[in-house]
Amino acid sequence: MLKFPDIDPVAISFGPVQVHWYGLMYLVGFVGGWWLGRRRAAQPRWNWKPAQVDDLVFYSALGVVLGGRIGYVLFYNWGAFLQDPLMLFRIWEGGMAFHGGLLGVMVALGVYAWRENRRYFEVVDFLAPLVPIGLGAGRIGNFINGELWGKPTDLPWGMVFPGAGDVARHPSQLYQFFLEGVVLFAIVWWFSSKPRPTMAVSGVFAVGYGLFRFLVEFVREPDAHLGYLAFGWVTMGQVLSLPLIVVGLALLGLAYGRGNTGKAVPNRQE
Repeated sequence: MLKFPDIDPVAISFGPVQVHWYGLMYLVGFVGGWWLGRRRAAQPRWNWKPAQVDDLVFYSALGVVLGGRIGYVLFYNWGAFLQDPLMLFRIWEGGMAFHGGLLGVMVALGVYAWRENRRYFEVVDFLAPLVPIGLGAGRIGNFINGELWGKPTDLPWGMVFPGAGDVARHPSQLYQFFLEGVVLFAIVWWFSSKPRPTMAVSGVFAVGYGLFRFLVEFVREPDAHLGYLAFGWVTMGQVLSLPLIVVGLALLGLAYGRGNTGKAVPNRQE
């Protein structure tokens, strides 16, 4: 059994103002995505300007924060919202959902593509390889907070988390950091390193994340107020991940089933 590091969730304090590690992990994700996005923009086949990457990250950040919070309320805490609608705005109390953040980003990218006069999936394909950086950083933030732990285990790397009793549990946050952050980044970055048909990169990301999240849910403790939704093992995370896998497969089918050459789509902005 491994000892939980018990890191103070508060990274920096300025009097009554506290900066939490979880918030800093969001910053790491946005800055890391911005930096890599600018590197990708330097490749001629993408036909992006640095300023356009800056705007893309800004739109994405809005989508993540707004969509993530709204998604958490709709998917995981609807009952509490009905009793106290103002809890939607108390972001400092925690509560973000990836699937909600994904939907928020999809909407934000639609607005961005329309304003920049770009094809929608040209934008999504460009952004997809950058997203795992934020996913991995966010899971490290969950780990530092000692939240979203896994089921009890007798494996040697099990951990006793504060607030989860004296039972050793799967450090599922670290599993997700490795799969959704490190492995997914490596797969999507490698796949997008060569010209691919439009929608193919987005499809690989969707299938990869959906599959990894679905698998980790088997060892992750479900939200206490939701529990299992069916058969004593189906979780909300799995229910929300299945459509993502289906959509990803559909995108790959469309990408490779229409004779697309994989050449970059030129920017139509004058």
